[in-house]
Amino acid sequence: MKIITILIILISGISAVQAQTLEDYFRVAAKNNPGLQAKYKDFEAALQKIPQVSSLPDPTFSFGYFISPVETRVGPQRAKFSLSQMFPWFGTLEAQADAASLMADAKYQTFLNARNRLYFSVSEAYYPLVELKQLKAIEQKNIDILQSYKTIANSKFKNGNSPMTDVLRADIMLKEAQTNLGILNNREKPLLVAFNNLLNRDENETVIVQDSLLVETLPENFRRDSLLTNNPLLDALDLKRKASEANEIAAQKQGLPNVGFGLDYAIVGKRTDMDVADNGKNILMPMVSMSIPIFRKKYRAAEKEAQLTQEKYSYQKEETINSLTSGYESVWFQIQQQKDLIGLYKEQIRETEQTLNLLFSAYGNSGKDFEEVLRMQQQLLKYEKMKATAETQYQTALAKLNYITAKTY
Repeated sequence: MKIITILIILISGISAVQAQTLEDYFRVAAKNNPGLQAKYKDFEAALQKIPQVSSLPDPTFSFGYFISPVETRVGPQRAKFSLSQMFPWFGTLEAQADAASLMADAKYQTFLNARNRLYFSVSEAYYPLVELKQLKAIEQKNIDILQSYKTIANSKFKNGNSPMTDVLRADIMLKEAQTNLGILNNREKPLLVAFNNLLNRDENETVIVQDSLLVETLPENFRRDSLLTNNPLLDALDLKRKASEANEIAAQKQGLPNVGFGLDYAIVGKRTDMDVADNGKNILMPMVSMSIPIFRKKYRAAEKEAQLTQEKYSYQKEETINSLTSGYESVWFQIQQQKDLIGLYKEQIRETEQTLNLLFSAYGNSGKDFEEVLRMQQQLLKYEKMKATAETQYQTALAKLNYITAKTY
């Protein structure tokens, strides 16, 4: 029974590993990537700014002791206590809290953009691994074919139906293919390390990739309507501009008087030389104070700073819109270009396979034109590799389009 349970667990674990998709890796990266975590901490830190700017200033408490008591009608003053609280002008704290809250929201949008950028980076590192897997399979298939060609050429040479040069040509191309496969195997390590580093996990962790890439037909202006809608880059700039507007209001409020309320309490000793009414009665005195903001230069400068900052964010948004629009057109061209190339390579592969079959049949009958058979085989290998590369570039371009249009997963 225990053995069966262990087998079930192992099979479940294997299935879980094999079931990993690119979206699964997105989730792992979003959870583990230190750069993305730093962006989120930046947002959390910005939230802590809100209670700092929306709270009243600390009250002031003071104590004074009269070394030489001040004589009053009801007795000498021995000591004095004061407690006061300043209150900013109406709406000042609210404006400052609004500015801090909007900036925190902007930080969150920056975090969302960083997450989307991370997803693109993961895709950019994932698709070359799929391409490498395809290239290795193509090269291994080429090696198997060349080995069979060499065997056939050697057999024909022994039977006197073809020259030794056919065997040597096949052997030369076979060694080249084996070397190419070795290079592809060596290329895998740095790609795996780069991918696992994005996920912030051990660089030797196994990465399961799909066998092939699906190229789908996309409608014209695919996701174009999402380019400028709910885009974190643009939303962050809008929120920063609104925060600057709140800062401008706060600067105006700060240029108005602050009002303070307080109490003074004086301890009075009793008179011993005579008896008077309220002899030795302590003194309680309510206090009202007001700041006088007569030095206006700093307040005007703060307002002007907020206004200029608003203009800055407006210009940045305009520039970002231009950049996103240009980026979309460029990426859309790349997608269409690679799609056309994939269609071309598919047709070339089909026709090359037909030609190769005819040439190989002719060689089997006559023992001639073996060099043309090998040349056509390498042409087929070239088209298959180019198709695999075009599929990778297509998917990478599509991933970039998803990033600039802020696709959510």
